[in-house]
Amino acid sequence: MNGLVLSTLLTSYAHSTPKVEKWLLWQSQTPPYYKSNDLVEHEKQLWGTTVVTDVTEAEMTVFPAQGNNTGVAVVILPGGGYEVEAIYHEGFDVAKELAHKGITAAVLKYRLPNPKSSNSPELVPVTDVRKALSLLREQAPRFEINPGKVGVLGFSAGSHLATVASVHLSENSQENPNFSMLIYGVTKLNKENQQWLQDTLYHRPLTAQEVSYNTLLNHVDVNTPPAFLVHAMDDDTCHYTESTLYAEALQKNRVPAELHLFATGSHGFGAGHEEHGTDQWLTLAVNWLTRLTIH
Repeated sequence: MNGLVLSTLLTSYAHSTPKVEKWLLWQSQTPPYYKSNDLVEHEKQLWGTTVVTDVTEAEMTVFPAQGNNTGVAVVILPGGGYEVEAIYHEGFDVAKELAHKGITAAVLKYRLPNPKSSNSPELVPVTDVRKALSLLREQAPRFEINPGKVGVLGFSAGSHLATVASVHLSENSQENPNFSMLIYGVTKLNKENQQWLQDTLYHRPLTAQEVSYNTLLNHVDVNTPPAFLVHAMDDDTCHYTESTLYAEALQKNRVPAELHLFATGSHGFGAGHEEHGTDQWLTLAVNWLTRLTIH
């Protein structure tokens, strides 16, 4: 196991996916950008679901592919505005469905950016994402994963995080996604989004260089991984043009992109709801992955 710390989860998810594993992301080493703090991770009810907050230790819960293993793996990044993480309905619930469709799905409980636990909070989440991708590739033989088909799947703020990891690639290729799946995410840097990043990710005003860095649409190029995007047109939290503009930027660079817009569904629908038709997106996503040629 190359020193990887893990445990088998005995949860309500385990009866249908009996080998679910939980990995400590940074194991016994001090995580990057960490400082001592008195925060205590806990769950609470918010937006009609259970979320986790004050996350200072990153961990990844891996749902191995069941049945016909496609060789594809995804790191799932729950949303929550960088203040909490909707770890169940945008994490475990989705991972369980993907595992049944032959995809190894790993839910990343990334450290939340907080000046109490880091002097560089803006660097914490993306550093965890890159570590998670690298760890999943290390375990590729055990899970029958194709290391060239490991991507990210993000929701809302988690989608913003997935986009950052996609347009600002690491020098270490093992830390980069081969594809991204962006569900009602953020890609623009308008006034409202800049204020959001200053309030919840950076916890301070952005410098001119950071404004440029966070103008994500300007950083899309031929090396940006292919993307599958989903949005509801009545989303009043993240406007659907966040997805259409990113898809257009990919198309201009001849990077494969597939975009699905639903008339209704609002924000935060997770795996989707039958009454809006948003429950179709997971099947569409798996279909896209089976057709996707990654160079």
